Amino acid sequence: MPPVNIRKAVAADCPRMMELVNELAVYERAPHEVTVELEHFIESGFGPAPVWWAFVAEEDNVIKGFALYYVRYSTWKGQRMYLEDILVTESDRGRGLGSMLMDALITEAQAKKFHGITWQVLDWNEPALNFYKKYNANLDPEWLNASITF
Repeated sequence: MPPVNIRKAVAADCPRMMELVNELAVYERAPHEVTVELEHFIESGFGPAPVWWAFVAEEDNVIKGFALYYVRYSTWKGQRMYLEDILVTESDRGRGLGSMLMDALITEAQAKKFHGITWQVLDWNEPALNFYKKYNANLDPEWLNASITF
């Protein structure tokens, strides 16, 4: 197999990234929840005031996965990386691409002097839970998710 390249995402990666977002939504049993338009996705990551950044796992010029994050601020901890999504296309899971992406995120967070990485994981997603346990992640059952949608 050709080597896997982990690199920062560029705007041209966005159509493939959105394909993977839709694949993830199907896996998480919520394909109808993806409502973001490609143009908005691109603008949000590569416009004049980006609000997200990402790494992609690329093999033979095909993006096989990505990890997308943004910066959140905790009044208790300071700046932290918020991992919005880390995903690898289903046919390439189990090959270590997720670990390569997670390692890139950790390196980035440390380089930017963030005070940690935060994310959410569904309580039924055993493969993801097991993946995060390899990183000694704290899985906190105490906090509930809350949101307002407009």
